[in-house]
Order: sequence, then C-alpha cells, then structure tokens
Amino acid sequence: MASSNRQDPKGLDRRHFLKGATLGAATGLVGAQTTPASAQTRTPSVTRPTEADGQADYTPPPANAIGTPAIEKPNSDFMVDVLKALDLDYCAINPGSSFEGLHESIINYGGNQKPELITVLHEEAGAAMAHGYAKAAGKPMMTLMHGTVGLLHASMGIFQAWADRVPIFSVVAHSRNPNSIVNRPHSAQDLGGIVRDFVKMDDEATNLDRFAEAAMRAYTIGRTPPMGPTLLVVDSALQEAPMPQPNNHRVPKLTMARPPQGDANSIREAAGWLVSAERPLLRPQKLARTPQGWDNLLELAELLQCPVDVGGYASWQDFPSWHALYGNGGPNYSPDVILGLELNDMQGAVAAMRETGGRTISICSEYLFQHSNIHDFGGYSEVDLAIAADAEASLPALIEEVRMAIGRNDERRFATRRREIASAHRSIREQELSDATHGWNTSPVSVPRMVAELYNQVKNDDWAIVSGHQFTGQWQRRLMNHDTHYRYNGDCGGFGIGYDTPASVGGALAHRAQGRLPISIVGDGDFNFVGPGALWTAAHHKIPLLLVIHNNRAYHAEVMLVQRVAGRRGRGTDQIHIGNVISDPNPDYAKIAQGYGVYAEGPIDNPNDLGPAFARALARVRAGEPALVDVISQPR
Repeated sequence: MASSNRQDPKGLDRRHFLKGATLGAATGLVGAQTTPASAQTRTPSVTRPTEADGQADYTPPPANAIGTPAIEKPNSDFMVDVLKALDLDYCAINPGSSFEGLHESIINYGGNQKPELITVLHEEAGAAMAHGYAKAAGKPMMTLMHGTVGLLHASMGIFQAWADRVPIFSVVAHSRNPNSIVNRPHSAQDLGGIVRDFVKMDDEATNLDRFAEAAMRAYTIGRTPPMGPTLLVVDSALQEAPMPQPNNHRVPKLTMARPPQGDANSIREAAGWLVSAERPLLRPQKLARTPQGWDNLLELAELLQCPVDVGGYASWQDFPSWHALYGNGGPNYSPDVILGLELNDMQGAVAAMRETGGRTISICSEYLFQHSNIHDFGGYSEVDLAIAADAEASLPALIEEVRMAIGRNDERRFATRRREIASAHRSIREQELSDATHGWNTSPVSVPRMVAELYNQVKNDDWAIVSGHQFTGQWQRRLMNHDTHYRYNGDCGGFGIGYDTPASVGGALAHRAQGRLPISIVGDGDFNFVGPGALWTAAHHKIPLLLVIHNNRAYHAEVMLVQRVAGRRGRGTDQIHIGNVISDPNPDYAKIAQGYGVYAEGPIDNPNDLGPAFARALARVRAGEPALVDVISQPR
C-alpha cells in the first residue's frame, strides 16, 4: 500500500544525486452459573473480600504509617553518592521489587539526576540502549535490573556489548531473604554466573564499603581496553537497611587507568616496515573510539599514502567513507605489509601474506584479555609482529616513528602511490554509483534509493546514523558521506537481531545533548524483537530520532540461506518462504508506532513518495520528537 501523494510526487532524481555524490488484573465474576438450591446453604470455602480489602490491595500506605520508624538515611542513599562519582548521566530501568530501595533513592535523594532514570519496557532493550549510548557518548550508561528474570532478559544485550567491546555499567539486585516474596526464583546463589562468560568482571556487594570499591572497579575495568560490560550484584536488604551512625563510609576517588601503549621498540620496528613497504595496507576494526583516534588514523594513512580497508561488516566507522584512500586500494593493489589495528582475526591476512612473502603486524588489546567460554576471534594468527596494546593509544607514537623514518625518496614514492590509489578509488566509486541506479524507480523500493532519498534530506544537517548497516550492505557508506567519527554508530558486534532499534534510541539520547540529528535504518525483523517498546521510551523521554523501517517482510538473510541449500540439494525453491517471512498478515509498523505516541507514516512502496515522507518526519525530529517511516523495500 503506497502512501498518499500529498506533496510533489517527484522523488530524488538519480542523476542529480549521483553526480553530487561522486565527489494489571481484572476484577468481577466470569462465566457465572445458576447455583442449585441445595448448594446455596453450603458454607463457602473462601471468605469473599470486602470493598476495603480490595482497595487495600491497590492503595499504598501513607508515609511513615507502615508500623515502623522512618529510615532517615538508608544505605541506598550512600549508593547514589557512589553512582554520582562515576559520571553516569543515565540509567535504563524496567522497575523491579528487588531494587526499590535504590530506585527511590535515585529519584528522591539524588533528584533523578546523574543518573537520570530512563524507563524501558524490556531489559534487553535497556542493555542495547546503553550499548548504543556508550558508542555515541564515549562513556558508559547504567542499567539496573531485577534478579534472575531481569538479568536473563538483558543477557542478550549484554552479550552484544561484550562482542562489540563496549562498556555498560550493569547493576542487578536480588534478595537472599528466604521469607521474601522476591527470593525464589528471582534470586540465585551466584547471580553473576548468568553472564560471567560475557562480562569483563562481576562482583557482589555485601556491605557499603564493598559496594563503593566494586562500583569503582567495575567502572574503570569496563573502560580499560579491551573495554566491555561489567556487572555489580546488590542485595535488596543492603539497599533498604539504615546507614550505621556515625557514618564512616566514604566515596572513593575515581581514578581512570591510562590505556596501554605499545612497546617503543616494537612500534619503531612496525613503522620501519610500513615506510619501506611498496604497498602497505591498514585494516582497522574497533579502533576510533574518540575523535582523536579518528584524526590519528587519518594522519597515519595520509603520511603513508596507503589505503584503509574497514572491511565489509564493521561495527565501527574508523575512516571517512568518501576519502581517496578509503578501501583496499583497488583490484590491482596487492599489499606486502598489512597492519591490523584492533583487528582480532588476522587469519585471512596472514594466509594471504604467506603466499606472497609479505608481512603482517597486529596492534591489538585482545592480547591482554580473553575469556573462558564465548569468543569472537578466529583461528590463531601467525602474525610477524604482535604488539599487545591499545591501538588507539599507540597511534601517536607510531605516527611519530613513521614521520621520522620517511625520507625524500619515500615522499616521491608515496605521492605516486596515492595517485594510483585515488584513481582506483574513483573508478570504484563510479561503478558503485552506477550500480545504485539498478531498480531506481521500482516498487518495492530499492535499498540504494531509500538511502539516497534519506541522505538528500539530511546532508545539510549535523546528522548521525545510530543504527548498523548489516541489512543495507555498504550503501550507507557509498551514498552518505561519513566524514567524521560520529556519523556512523556501528553494528552490534555479535551478529544478533534486536539490537538496532533500542540501540538507536540510546545513540539518539547521546546525540541529543550535542544538538545532532539522529537517524537510523532498521530491519523489520530487528524491529519486531524489542523495538516497539523502545519507541515508547523515545516518545516518553522526548528523544528525537528518525527511525526508517527497511521492511522486506522477511528474515531475508535466512531466505537466501535456505534458498541456497535447496538449490544445492536440487529440491526447488518454491517453499523457502516457510518459516522465514513476516507476512499474512503484514504488520503495520506505522500504526504500532502511533499507538506508542510516535509520529509515523507508511507503509510506503512508491519511491517517489519517499522524499516528501522523509521531509515530514524529519520536521518532527528537528522539533525534538521521534518519528517513524515504514518503507516496503527490496530484500537487499
């Protein structure tokens, strides 16, 4: 169903764009039946509650009238003092009875500031939101969860942050009191064990001093490369108990560890290899956490005049996508030295260099920390020079060594190399833009057309993509100029579904303080996991965000996989839709969004309607609210 054509039906002209781009419970009786007279005289087994009894179930007791003296200074107030020392702006919560003490202290004692509570409708959404926020803000966001059930819900989001090397400051509360209604099964003998395989550390606070020290340690360890989520377990009784008097507890000073830099001699050796190479290649992966990291990689590439290959699936944007050195150097560029920067799988590069006699260098913090069960690295890589250090922190020293090693003859050689790489890059760009025209005016809407129409609307804004690109291929980088480090927030790192939508809300929350325009393109499959509830969070907390649904009405990657297997087995492909499509009925995402109080349009299947629809939705986003546009799109 196409959207109404209320404005100029002409969409973005492909030639014009491509030319510019080149450079509760219910009450009452249900199903009552007539009672025989003989049965009416029987004594009922259960006494029917009075009206006062019913009201008591729903009416909270007045303050200081619950039979015990008021607690003027609960332990949870001190916990809030500790949290404030950690520079936590926000805390994602889905409310739970095991942390009601800390909850109350945050909003009343702490004034609901640093951290401010962000209400989420699912704990996984809260973890994903904190994940997206941390990548955009450059610092952690807190999540607060209720016992086993909350932590189990959040575990997928915490895993994604682990795989992406992103810090989340997670706190889970429980009760060990056997008489407590929140004890079993909402507690555990070892609550941290649920996620221990994919957090960087976990600890349980048994007293206030332990809480303060564990919180400081969790925050600092989580932010020390390789970064990752951390977990702090807090007992509900500890939160609610009165603080002993006199109060001898103090909030420790937060001291951040400096990231480890590479050994000086090894950095010097790496610089020599790069300068003497005929065709060096830089391969960053999870490198540029900060603007300085972005600038340093750009400086290194331009010093060496060598290409920077960010790879196909990348959870970070480390280099400007329209730069002449972006890419692998072209089809005729055969590297003789490959430098991996936070590239935790160099097996392919090592195999290629072994065949050609080239050399490989790895500067990676993964050498400093690994875990027991869940890993995301490939086979053992026999690199020629391995430097166990944070690559971003090591770049300044590497740049200085490269600068000192470059001679006059090298400068002339590098200039020639740049001309060749730039020429190849220009040819690749021209082919990419030509490929983008395929199916430009078709319905459903092609992915390049969707991306191009969106960029045409935001190119003069200070925009930031707060979703990934695994469902749109490379078209975001090809058709949108990623010219600064915050333009692209990146994928989840763990290849899981359900990250993009809540993470987009988290990223948008971080960019709101900077006045940027957050936009995202999410798959319909991703949106259907915990995405709808994240829209309510955006509307409730007034987080501006344009959410575009790339709606191909299927889990299309799986469609292609089953199609491939069926073809290989000679069984035909007429049934491959079974178990893979999201249709019959077709979900109406605009109505879902509107039900959560979000402006929405769609479904739109006419490409000429995209530009006007995006313009109307973006007007809402620029005014400070979320908006959604549902686009019926080609699979890829």
